[in-house]
Amino acid sequence: MNRASIRSSLRSRDSSSTSTDPHPKERIKDCCRKLVAFMCTQVGVGGLVVGYAIIGAFGFKMIETQTQISSTVCIQELIRKQCAEELWFSTASNQTVNVFNKTMFYVLSNEILQRYQHNFTINYKKENCSGLTPADLWSFPAAMMFCLSVFTMIGYGTLVPQTAWGKGVTVIYAVLGIPLYVLYFLNMGKVLAQTFRWLYTWLYDCTGKRKPGQRITVPSTACLWVTFGYVLGGSIMFAEWEGWDYLDSAYFCVTSLCKIGMGDLVPGWTHGDLTADSQTKLIINFVYLLLGMGLIAMCYDLMKEDVYVKARELKEQLIQIVDSTHYQIESCCASEIAS
Repeated sequence: MNRASIRSSLRSRDSSSTSTDPHPKERIKDCCRKLVAFMCTQVGVGGLVVGYAIIGAFGFKMIETQTQISSTVCIQELIRKQCAEELWFSTASNQTVNVFNKTMFYVLSNEILQRYQHNFTINYKKENCSGLTPADLWSFPAAMMFCLSVFTMIGYGTLVPQTAWGKGVTVIYAVLGIPLYVLYFLNMGKVLAQTFRWLYTWLYDCTGKRKPGQRITVPSTACLWVTFGYVLGGSIMFAEWEGWDYLDSAYFCVTSLCKIGMGDLVPGWTHGDLTADSQTKLIINFVYLLLGMGLIAMCYDLMKEDVYVKARELKEQLIQIVDSTHYQIESCCASEIAS
């Protein structure tokens, strides 16, 4: 009897355990739901953006390093030399152009110079004038900066894909990356805004000026000062690194954080070419821009709240003014009627 009861209890326990354990497919679905929920959090979105940039850097590096640059001689130098020779021979050997035919000399020279300008602009940035191989140009930090400039919509243009595969992948990468960046912008703005709001409230409480039940909002001037300090720090850093003056460095920081992306000044690049000792600068530039855009999102969130509170206060003041004016008009009319 004891053995039978033990066996029956074991069977009932096994049957209950199998009935309560979820199916493996349900486990996989539950894990996927948890993963998606985590990726939509602030930490998950930040890691997802960095991971997306790393994957894109490896992909573009693999695609673009397959190309071969046959010559390290700048085609611009050849075009310039050809133009100078053509100008010389047109005046020396051409019988229709001489010192007495000034108009014909101007016409022919303008045609040659316009042809030179056209050839120069067509071949600009299409040739390797630095002697660097594609592996040097598409280093991992440079590829990460390219990916950042794509999905953040900065678009410097200092490094561009030359292959058809690279251009096609850039289109797909941008279409998938821009919504991810928008999600990062919103989530990171909320996290930094909550942190900065708590810090500002704590400092306000330390002064003892807070009234009971008073709601503390971060003023827009504080956000502007934080943004100014971040731009100032970046301007000093890049000016010391690149040898720029402070105006050019501030110009780069503002145009980059505002996603204008002129591309004429980029840390780690000299005359449009990637130098060999600029890898660390590109990584720090990547971190600076990614954090700076989160800071801009924070300021946007805080300034939006400040504007909303001030607009509500203005609305209440206008209602009070209208009510007091209406009361005064009614009292004046009643006094006139009584008289």
